[in-house]
Amino acid sequence: MKAAIIYPGIGLPKYTEIPEPLAEKDNQVLVSVKAVAIKQLDKSIASGRHYSSVGTPETGHVPGGDGVCLLPDGTRVYGMGISGMMAEKAFIHKDRIVKLPSALDDATAAALPNAVVGAAMGLKFKANIKDGDVVLINGATGVTGQVAVQLAKYYGAKKVIATGRNQQSLARLRPLGADETIAITGKDEHFVEQLQELHRVTPINIVIDYLWGRTAELILSVLKGKELFTNPVTYVSVGSMAGDMIQLSSAILRSVDLKLTGSGIGSWPREHTSSIFSDILPEALQLAADGKLKLDTVTGKLADIAELWTLDAPDGKRVVVML
Repeated sequence: MKAAIIYPGIGLPKYTEIPEPLAEKDNQVLVSVKAVAIKQLDKSIASGRHYSSVGTPETGHVPGGDGVCLLPDGTRVYGMGISGMMAEKAFIHKDRIVKLPSALDDATAAALPNAVVGAAMGLKFKANIKDGDVVLINGATGVTGQVAVQLAKYYGAKKVIATGRNQQSLARLRPLGADETIAITGKDEHFVEQLQELHRVTPINIVIDYLWGRTAELILSVLKGKELFTNPVTYVSVGSMAGDMIQLSSAILRSVDLKLTGSGIGSWPREHTSSIFSDILPEALQLAADGKLKLDTVTGKLADIAELWTLDAPDGKRVVVML
């Protein structure tokens, strides 16, 4: 069968012929793959930079941790891979699948789940979002941030504040649910002043942060309390596109009712993880089928995997490999 393979020292996937994968356990099922999104998570794991990486086998490996596929009986599902998914055939977990709405196209169905998980788990379980909350999405112009804006509104947020570096991309977030946008450009003082004014008028309850780094330091400085009582704030780190380390003043932790936490692989309890397939994804995929959750895609063929892997897609668009 045809597949994409990443070999040690090469860096880019190669389109080649490999044997079909062999089942190892009863909870696995062999499927025909239809579409696989290329995500930053896949690239980080493939390069060994992600904290969940276990190393690259010397013989190379098939990238792609999830995708749209057909079960042996023809049922179209989204599934989590056991073997790599960027291949004509793959093994998936029998208990980690979601049947797809008929109205939802393969590309969108492949592109959405990673972003939905990256947004919903932080909003629902780490921040416990409720009706009337004010939510700040730091780094909202990327794929997951764009989905987070939409889900925050769907989950009941009264106001959504979105930050990002690209003014045009920020403007596109307005129809998706962003009530306020702040560009991360220019001087730090200007960013802080804008956020301070918004926080003064409608105090922020939740921060979902995909950037970390310097922007996190600035946001935390805005949240620093200056009065006897402060409103509770839950700050959820989901990504670190702007840097992995920050400087944090202990005065911030002492002066505000702040919960600082993270959302990612390893941070979710078992019951929350199981809800991904029983509740979170089925609901979100149906929203997409109904036109209430939007995500744009750029598609290409598996044979062009090397070019697709490095394709600089526009902000808010996910590259999807079609098989």
